[in-house]
Amino acid sequence: MVSKTIKINLKADAEARPVAVLVQKASLFESSVFIQADEKKINAKSIMGMMSLGLEQDKEVIVCADGVDEALAVEELAGYLQKAQ
Repeated sequence: MVSKTIKINLKADAEARPVAVLVQKASLFESSVFIQADEKKINAKSIMGMMSLGLEQDKEVIVCADGVDEALAVEELAGYLQKAQ
């Protein structure tokens, strides 16, 4: 398992689009991918789960993955969350 702690950079008016893109990106990986914020650990491939997480600007989260492409999944998703438009 690989994990990385990051701060989210989302535009305040971005609404649901960045979350939908995140789920699409996570679904491209074979590994199990999760985003953890506070006490919630949510499957990053679940749109409903990710919407319930309440991602917001400057929130600290942990991106983690477990599987054959775990390192790439964590880097890609962490990079996206740090630069989402």
